[in-house]
Amino acid sequence: MPPQRKGAAARVSEDTEDLTRHPLQAILLADSFATKFRPITLERPKVLLPLVNVPMIDYTLAWLESAGVEEVFVFCCAHSKQVIEYLEKSEWISQPNFSVVTIESHNSVSAGDALRLIYERNVITGDFVLISGDTVSNMSLTQVIQEHKERRKKDSNAVMTMVIKQSKLSPITHQSRLGTDELFLAIDPQTKQLLFYEEKTDNLRGIIPLDNALLGDNPSICLHNDKQDCYIDICSQEVLSLFTDNFDYQHLRRHFVKGLLVDDIMGYKIFTHEIHSSYAARIDNYRSYDTISKDIIQRWTYPFVPDVMFSGNSATHLEREGMYRASEIEQSRSACIGPFTVIGKGTRIGNSSNISNSVIGKGCSIGSNVSITGSYIWDSVTIEDGCDIRHAIICDGVVIKSGAALEPGVVLSFKVVIGQQFIVPSYSKVSLYQQPTVEDSDEELEYADNSSGTVDSSITCTMDTLNREMMSETPASQIYHSSPLSLSLKVSYVKIICNESGESALQGKNLPKMNGIFTSTLHNKVSPCALHNPLSQMLFLHQSFGVEAEVVYRVFLVITDMKVCRKTLGPGGVGHVWSICEGGHEEEWRHSVAPIPADKLAEATQSLEDDLEFLNLDGNALSTSGELKPGRNGTDSEDDDAEDSRDDSVYYEKEVEATFLRAVNENIKVPDVILEMNSLRLSYNMTSADCAGAIFYAMMKQALEIPHATAGELRKNAASIIDAWNNLLKFYSKEIDDQIEVIMKFEEMCLESVKEFSPHFSQILHILYDKDILEEDAILRWADEKKDAEESDKVFVKQSEKLIQWLREASEEED
Repeated sequence: MPPQRKGAAARVSEDTEDLTRHPLQAILLADSFATKFRPITLERPKVLLPLVNVPMIDYTLAWLESAGVEEVFVFCCAHSKQVIEYLEKSEWISQPNFSVVTIESHNSVSAGDALRLIYERNVITGDFVLISGDTVSNMSLTQVIQEHKERRKKDSNAVMTMVIKQSKLSPITHQSRLGTDELFLAIDPQTKQLLFYEEKTDNLRGIIPLDNALLGDNPSICLHNDKQDCYIDICSQEVLSLFTDNFDYQHLRRHFVKGLLVDDIMGYKIFTHEIHSSYAARIDNYRSYDTISKDIIQRWTYPFVPDVMFSGNSATHLEREGMYRASEIEQSRSACIGPFTVIGKGTRIGNSSNISNSVIGKGCSIGSNVSITGSYIWDSVTIEDGCDIRHAIICDGVVIKSGAALEPGVVLSFKVVIGQQFIVPSYSKVSLYQQPTVEDSDEELEYADNSSGTVDSSITCTMDTLNREMMSETPASQIYHSSPLSLSLKVSYVKIICNESGESALQGKNLPKMNGIFTSTLHNKVSPCALHNPLSQMLFLHQSFGVEAEVVYRVFLVITDMKVCRKTLGPGGVGHVWSICEGGHEEEWRHSVAPIPADKLAEATQSLEDDLEFLNLDGNALSTSGELKPGRNGTDSEDDDAEDSRDDSVYYEKEVEATFLRAVNENIKVPDVILEMNSLRLSYNMTSADCAGAIFYAMMKQALEIPHATAGELRKNAASIIDAWNNLLKFYSKEIDDQIEVIMKFEEMCLESVKEFSPHFSQILHILYDKDILEEDAILRWADEKKDAEESDKVFVKQSEKLIQWLREASEEED
């Protein structure tokens, strides 16, 4: 039995006798058993990837320590030595009342295998927290553990409690803001028992197949598609033995959870615990990496934020507009650092460079006239002058040469080099490792060894050697077989050496000839693959010149300068571009750090309309909230709904504000912004009035952030923002009620969040009227509604009295 521990455990439960016998333990899976972060995870384990410049595992451990967990068993498999070495050198090894123990395996290929091995070690002594090392949370465990223990006392079959959270899906893309697919849950509203769990319903068209027995055995069921699985579980010891007894249990959700839900013999039960104001999310794909990074920067995860010290985090200073700077930064005076940006220690930023909504790691070198938007630059990255980087992930040691550009969604793995002036296409993944010929399933292990990916030795040779190879005039077949660069060459010229009959055949083709060698310019550049064997040469010559191959001795590739030949990654580039497998293009844009393209949103919107038409005809449409509750009768349901509504409004306004700021910084066109705003509006089930109010709030916040020395300059800032974005605000303010919502939102702002605008309320109201955003009826109706209000609610009506009187007189003259 482990020795008695003191301190943190007392925060979790009042049952001190129970805690003395069984200190609170956790199992942390430091292996994702997935391939979604390839090619990066071929070289480094996912839990050690930086999230806002802190390894993911540090967020998980920091939360477990703060929540009262005393003993954590970290299961390591892929890249286990890297994880163990990191933990041994970290502060976690010496924390009082908090023990971190590693368990290493080289044979486990799933979470099920991991839990079976831990069961064999016999280290878990009571209820435990099950979590993966890519989870960020600040929730308290006190209530959920207490609920779990109380249930266990009444029902020994209650083996697990899952933590869930409200998460509105986008009805357009059918995915959450974390990029995860639609999740359907059936929960008993009284007991909170989980009755049904379905992760993917892409092919169900909104129709849920439920067993008749499920409906017959439960008097009331709540069906949800608006919940997020936080992947935080409170488990009893029986969970480990269940995995040991069932070797077909591999995946935690698809196999174990769904297996227990359909097993009516043993009678084991799973319950849910919903959190509201706390934060919990798992990094499952690149989009969730982007979303959670933004949540950390915007402080939803407090106290685990950049300016608060915890193990793995270095000191940064919080400035205005959510901008964080570490120490020893060298920044040119002409460089501009935009909102929601983190700059790591020792980074240098050159003249006239612009960085916004991005995270820059430690020791990076950023040249002059560089533009970085919505990107994640890890440590020791070099970006030369004139580069343009949008919504990309760039790993340690990458070099991006001058004038290069990364289009949205690009992932550059460790030490890749992008050549001068080269444009990397959207959603490209580049690595020094060659792409594995066979991808593991999402339940299998990621190993960075010779079986899963090898670094091409030629890739690491010096550029001088590469250039000498490229400058040589080598037969096509020879360069194709001998050089790893051949697949990336584009040939603009060929030299053809012929016999006498071939020479006569080519003379009529008007080809230049020197020393008995014909030279041909290719208008359509071809790959060396097209010339690598006699058969392909014959086809090439016949199609291009009408000449048979037997009259030609050799076809040479002529590579004399970079204008006629460039490698896949441009001049000086080093790395392999991974191909996107068939059917993988949709997954790339759905799970990328880049915003969903406007054309994809338009396609998804059309598909949604088609689905709604189908469902309406079939009579099985879901409610607008996405929630089916045929038997809802909970006593506190109205209070829960009110709290959920408040949470939604807060999250929604934050999302709108972030979207608007990005539109301003990236100069996104209004029609594209409207598409994104519509997606948010549908996702949170908001009205056009809600949208109008949130957009106006974001506009005024932006006007306030623009530097101003006087009240007059602040008013000019507001007028400038309104003028620039009036078409966006007009789109959501077409109705009088929408316009009244804008006025009321402005009132609320002036009284609470941005009081600086209070003296300018009437002037800005007049500007909105002059720009045809507000009609006179809206202003007059707003004023009339305030007639019977208390004096404290009439402050801005009185301030706007001249404008209101002028509008009334103008209206009377018209009558």
